[in-house]
Amino acid sequence: MKGITVDSESRVVATHYAIVYSPRRSRGRFAETCVEIVASEYDALEQADPEKKYYAAKVIGPSKSSEGQRIFYLDDWL
Repeated sequence: MKGITVDSESRVVATHYAIVYSPRRSRGRFAETCVEIVASEYDALEQADPEKKYYAAKVIGPSKSSEGQRIFYLDDWL
């Protein structure tokens, strides 16, 4: 994702494979409650259910928003 630098030595903000609930795939960030971290790209693809709006993705986070919520940023849809 442009504009976000991930420190490879930090364990706070990192890149993860995930299942993301999203009514519209046009969004670039998601509340923590919409993101389920999984172990691998394979797991994300296996657990995705586009009919129910659960998509496999690579995300960056968690990060704290200006509103105080923990959010994840979309790196890429899988």
